[in-house]
Amino acid sequence: MGFDNLSSQSVAPPQWTMRNIDDRNRILFCILNVCKEAFGRLPEVVGIDVVEMALWAKENKPSVITQKNQQAGHGPVSTRVAESDLKVTVEKYLISTAEEDDMEALLGSYVMGIGEAEAFSARLKRELLALEAANVHAMLESEPLVEEVLQGLEAATHCVDDMDEWLGTFNVKLRHIREDIESIETRNNKLEMHSVNNKALIQELDKLLERLCVPSEYATCMSRGKFDEARMTQNIEACEWLTGALRGLEVPNLDSTYGNMRAVKEKRAELEKLKATFVRRASGFLIKYFANLVDSVMSDKNYFSQRGQLKQPDHADLRYKCRIYAHLLQHLKSLDKNCLLPLRKAYCSSLNLLLRREAREFANELRASTKVSISPTTWLEGSPGGNQIGNSTDTSGLSDAYIKMLTIFIPLLVDEFFPSWLKRQSSFLAHFMCFEVPALVPPGVGANGNKRGSNDDLGIMNMDSNDSKADLQSLNESLQDLLDGIHEDFYAVVDWAYKIDPLRCISMHLITERYLSGQQADAAGFVRVLLGYLASKISLQFNRFVDEACHQIERNEHNVRQMGILPYIPRFATLAIRMEQYAQGQSRDLVDQAYTKLVSIIFVTLEKVAQTDPKTYDIFLLENYAAFLNSLYDVANFVPTLAKFYQQASGAYEEACMRHINMLIHSQFERLFQFARKIKDLMFTVSPEEIQFQLGLSKMEFRKMLKSSLSGFDKSIAAMHKKLQKSLTSQELLPSLWEMCKKAFMDKYVGITQLAARIYPTESIPSVSEIRNLLASL
Repeated sequence: MGFDNLSSQSVAPPQWTMRNIDDRNRILFCILNVCKEAFGRLPEVVGIDVVEMALWAKENKPSVITQKNQQAGHGPVSTRVAESDLKVTVEKYLISTAEEDDMEALLGSYVMGIGEAEAFSARLKRELLALEAANVHAMLESEPLVEEVLQGLEAATHCVDDMDEWLGTFNVKLRHIREDIESIETRNNKLEMHSVNNKALIQELDKLLERLCVPSEYATCMSRGKFDEARMTQNIEACEWLTGALRGLEVPNLDSTYGNMRAVKEKRAELEKLKATFVRRASGFLIKYFANLVDSVMSDKNYFSQRGQLKQPDHADLRYKCRIYAHLLQHLKSLDKNCLLPLRKAYCSSLNLLLRREAREFANELRASTKVSISPTTWLEGSPGGNQIGNSTDTSGLSDAYIKMLTIFIPLLVDEFFPSWLKRQSSFLAHFMCFEVPALVPPGVGANGNKRGSNDDLGIMNMDSNDSKADLQSLNESLQDLLDGIHEDFYAVVDWAYKIDPLRCISMHLITERYLSGQQADAAGFVRVLLGYLASKISLQFNRFVDEACHQIERNEHNVRQMGILPYIPRFATLAIRMEQYAQGQSRDLVDQAYTKLVSIIFVTLEKVAQTDPKTYDIFLLENYAAFLNSLYDVANFVPTLAKFYQQASGAYEEACMRHINMLIHSQFERLFQFARKIKDLMFTVSPEEIQFQLGLSKMEFRKMLKSSLSGFDKSIAAMHKKLQKSLTSQELLPSLWEMCKKAFMDKYVGITQLAARIYPTESIPSVSEIRNLLASL
């Protein structure tokens, strides 16, 4: 059915005016625009002639105003919908572009007005029904063709099933092939990995073989080589190689899995055997070398001090020859630390012989070349003038000899290689004999500044690790071996000086203290020990001298006929002056202890000797105390210890004087002072007014007592003076004692006058001034 007769069969459209059509289309556009704004798309429309609406929109192109919803606080908002928006919407939901073109072509074939859209739509519907009927008729006429097509489709389905079966078979075969390929690739990868591992294993085995290989020149050197100076380089290289080889066979330098291999075990055993052989040969050589080196020095008499020639020991050549083997000793320690013990002992023992010989020869020549007169040893015994000449003997050469002994040998014992002897102790020994010790600290002080205990025998160092402590103990033992017995040669000088002048022990002790104080900052511990031994020896000798002096004083106790001043009183002052000259304000402990011991025994002996004769007890004490005070006056002014004993002696002197003076006064004026004593005794029980009425204390008795006591006053005073003068052996004490006697008498007489004025107020008695004038005139 065609469209040729559409114009003749069209139905007249309803009569719409243009104004009505515009209003209807405008309303439809507004509705569609509102739907689009609300839902985001145009709804599907039914029963609307969209073709007519589209044509109207194309001709009029209106601007549609829509009302939006009221927003909070705002009125209606006007928006304009563009033509493109409506066009796109219509095209998207109504017809496609091709259909639109066909529609325009169809409309162009009809001569219709715009108001005939409904007639046009009805006609199109009739044409569509006609076309569908024609299509159904054509399909019924083509049934054989359809069956033929179905048969072809069935045959094609069978072919497709067969092809699917073939594809499944091919897929199984391909899967098996893929698995085979993967298996081949896996085996290939394993073979490649084995190849790489075998190459790496060969390289490791080559390296291991290099480690296990012992160079013939090193094996020969270590098993049969010589140790002379020319071959030391080869020996050192062999030691370095052996050390490296042994270290290379140890974990972690060698993988632990290699350690269980028989070849490695055998090679390690071979190297250990080679090490033991070399260490044994080298140790034996060095022990003999040290002994022969010292023997060669000791066989040369010109090396030591000889008669008329003091020689300072010089170990420079000895140490130079020892340094040749210093590196060898270090390698021996790295190979076998235990081999150093006999080497250290051999070195120290050999060097000890040399040091003892040097010290002995030097001390002998030092004593022989020092010419000093022997000083007396009985300082506090004998007559006062017997040894005064000997006391003035100059013995300073003894101190000079002692200083020279210390000055020569202390630096040698510390370390010759430092210009000052106040350096680190035993540097050569510690370095040469491979002692691993930290920095030195002062003896008695730890590394943190705290004081150490007495466990460190030589006071050398303070350390924390066990290895360092073991090396410290070994170093102490080596130092003891090195210095064993050398103090005896220093003791010989001290004993020799003591025999000549015992008081020189003071100056020698002072010298030793100075050396010790100089060692405090950075001292050699073993030198401090040696100096400590010397100080103890000197103190022992000086105490021996003090003990002998005390025995000399005590021997006076048995001489009961002693009179006057004992001889050791002035001699002690001479001894104290000499001791202070030697002390020079130092060594106070040693000297003050001697003073304390001597003065104490002097005072005790004085008391014992004085008690042998009670009649002369006070006279004996006051004379000896006075002699003690007079002789020590100058020395006690600057010696605190003697000043203390000076005060003690002064008090004892005044007590003895007062006892003796009171005895003299009472012997001449006994009745006067007995009468006063009776009155004083009665005053405790009887009132003063009633005493004159007591028996024997009346006024008559008082007058008789005064007459008998004071009638020959001048004669009594003269007799008292004569008696005092006769009792003294030291007449230089008489003036002072007589003045003390007059003063004591006047003090007593003043008391009697006061007592008489109270008990006998009506009785007359010579006044104090009269008696004082009378005493002054006598």
